[in-house]
Amino acid sequence: MRERYDRPVATREPNPAPSAAPQACCSPSAPRDEPRATAVPGIVPLTPVTQPARHANTGDTAGMVRLDGGAFRMGSDYEHAYVEDGEGPVREVTLDPFWIDATSVTVAQFATFIADTGYQTEAERFGWSFVFHLHLPRKFADKLAKNASVPGVPWWRAVPGAKWDRPFGVNSNVKDRPDHPVTHVSFNDACAYAHWAGKRLPTEAEWEYAARADTSGQNFPWGDQLEPRGRHRMNVFQGRFPDHDTAADGFVGTCPVTAFKPNAFGLHNLLGNVWEWTADWFSATWHTEDCERTRINPIGPVPHDETDRDGNPGSDGDASKPYGGFTHKVQKGGSYLCHASYCHRYRLGARTANTPDSSTTNNGFRCVRDENV
Repeated sequence: MRERYDRPVATREPNPAPSAAPQACCSPSAPRDEPRATAVPGIVPLTPVTQPARHANTGDTAGMVRLDGGAFRMGSDYEHAYVEDGEGPVREVTLDPFWIDATSVTVAQFATFIADTGYQTEAERFGWSFVFHLHLPRKFADKLAKNASVPGVPWWRAVPGAKWDRPFGVNSNVKDRPDHPVTHVSFNDACAYAHWAGKRLPTEAEWEYAARADTSGQNFPWGDQLEPRGRHRMNVFQGRFPDHDTAADGFVGTCPVTAFKPNAFGLHNLLGNVWEWTADWFSATWHTEDCERTRINPIGPVPHDETDRDGNPGSDGDASKPYGGFTHKVQKGGSYLCHASYCHRYRLGARTANTPDSSTTNNGFRCVRDENV
């Protein structure tokens, strides 16, 4: 997991170098140089990063919401934002119409994908995934703490056998949570599901437009207060993080994907519950230049070994390195582990990032599809 760097946001250069990724506050990263190797014996070769689809229009629109697109105000100038995250500047971005899943992809939906394709997630291939310590038996969590915790965020454990249908290890299951968001899915896993479904992952801009739902400049879809009139509007951590969760909102861990009131677009749980993957490579500076590709249907940095919406090779980053030297994909929305005492990235304009092969108990995703291609 990368350390947090305090540095000003710089003006973007013509071919910007990748930015140091933000500390993935409540979602740890598998090391890119030795993926999954620090917590579990045996080095696993780095898996290739899937290029996300730039276009998709064959997926079933059942369970999706059509959004008109158009111009909106993206980003945040929140005074307590993390400088290294690159939330700003607040800028006008214009999008084409698109469809988006009303909820995160559920365990039941992912199970259908697995049954139809026989796909193995990266957590299954690596043999382990990250689990929050309070979700494990105390003795087991303490045992794993000796050699399977994450430096800097010791509340995480690398649990053998943890995967999408065994979220807390081999002795757990998902029989009682078919309507919860699927977890332990990497960016690559999410792309595989999206391809099977005839859809794609949302760009960061599409995700934020959908989450804002015609609001501008506020922290949450309902305003600036986390709990207006004392009411819980999303699934985040209550109590003393990371050792005591009071579950005042009714949930320890994930909640059903429709557990809270939807936003004005009819979309559920875009904030809290699980971090959601987007298609974009992370950069804290790429979007600071005011130009067409950062303001009209932006897709984030495009390195030399990937292509843009028109099929042209990219030029962002360092052409001598795979993926231009970019290492993390943008995630949005926060999760059930976000707590103001440690991480307040559960806001509309907030962002974090994680390596594409990482999977945890608080990572999920939803899909989009184009209206026309």
